[in-house]
Amino acid sequence: MTVFEDKVKIGNGETLFYRKAGEGDKTLLLIHGNMSSSRHWEPLIKMLPPGYSIYAVDMRGFGDSSYNQPINTLADFSEDLAMFARQLGLKKFIPVGWSTGGGVAMQMAAEHPDMVQKLVLIESVSYRGLPIFKKDQDGQPLVGQYYLSKEEMAADPVQVAPVAKAFEEGNIDFIKYLWDEVIYVVNKPEPEENKEYMAATMKQRNLVEVDWALTSFNLSHSHNGVAEGSGLVDKINCPVLAFWGDHDLVITREMVEETVEAIGEKARMVVLENCGHSPLVDAPDKLSHEIINFTR
Repeated sequence: MTVFEDKVKIGNGETLFYRKAGEGDKTLLLIHGNMSSSRHWEPLIKMLPPGYSIYAVDMRGFGDSSYNQPINTLADFSEDLAMFARQLGLKKFIPVGWSTGGGVAMQMAAEHPDMVQKLVLIESVSYRGLPIFKKDQDGQPLVGQYYLSKEEMAADPVQVAPVAKAFEEGNIDFIKYLWDEVIYVVNKPEPEENKEYMAATMKQRNLVEVDWALTSFNLSHSHNGVAEGSGLVDKINCPVLAFWGDHDLVITREMVEETVEAIGEKARMVVLENCGHSPLVDAPDKLSHEIINFTR
């Protein structure tokens, strides 16, 4: 499937880069995760049959999109993508959100139900966010002790500060090491493909803001330790398909299960065996098969 590249300026002055493939009746909006980009979706795009119009977008501050105004919440990304969809005349589509992108997709489904037909969540952050706990003197997480400001969290000595420093210094070897140790724990991309993925990853300019947005994301009805819940999970009324890989070191099974339970009977979970946080590399055939069946 041929992939075209383009950019569009949206209503808030940001410019979003995107990849477009296919011409079909079903429209998929692919929303990447933290430390990634639209480029990372290409293994899935290659496996989807004719009949789909596919848009993979670099979110604000990622890849080749602009970052004129810092983001504060995942809702900022959701609104960007809603403007993107309107700008391109996409009236009904299926958001496919991976990891952080899953939170963005849930926010969009809750606040823009007129746009969203169905929802696909791939190794998604919980509807209650993704906690980053304070650390003890040995760097171990103090479970239940949360950072209460972005500035405090930015100094986290394990999950945040070293990664932000690597981006600032262009330390691609450190970022590649993280992917190999945490994400590519089952399979690894071909070397040339991985080189392109890493080059795209290194363009990120918003790591601390995204980490804080993940900890404060909360569509539930209760406080998550950082932020009060919005209750917007009740507004997700479309069918939902949620994936979890049984070797995922980023998202726990409980996070996916609690999201599916909160959404209710219209949501179901698929466990991908021998798969880590990137089914795009570990299980693209199974992933595409399930998405095709779900979106028929």
